[in-house]
Amino acid sequence: MTTEELKTFISQKIPEAVFEETQFLNVIIDATHLRNLALALHDDASTDFDYLFCLSGVDWKDFFYVVYHLTSRNHKHTVVLKSKITDRINPEIETVSDLWKTAEFHEREVFDLFGIKFINHPDLRRLFLDDSWGFPLRKDYKDDVTIVSL
Repeated sequence: MTTEELKTFISQKIPEAVFEETQFLNVIIDATHLRNLALALHDDASTDFDYLFCLSGVDWKDFFYVVYHLTSRNHKHTVVLKSKITDRINPEIETVSDLWKTAEFHEREVFDLFGIKFINHPDLRRLFLDDSWGFPLRKDYKDDVTIVSL
């Protein structure tokens, strides 16, 4: 599937999706649309995104992104989904760990370091740190020991 065909497929599912072209096709969507788009990209035979090779969090001070790198080993195409979360007090998004097993630990890592909750995750608990740490990769994190601030 070409980049233009992927854009058409995604636009039919999420008309308000915004596209950026870099090394991969980047798709920026609201977090409320992630689950439906992920399901379509995973289940549709024409896209067949069967492998999530990276999932990460990004804090832009005003909002979070959860970034998903997906590839189809069968069709040899790749797409990056950037799900925007504007609620900094209670950031949450649906899990995709039932679609791609690799997401299970990636989502736990993002939860541990950013505090983003993954709804319906089978085992959402901290992976590296205990609760006394807070969420050290947030821009507003206060480090009382080394006093690093942005």
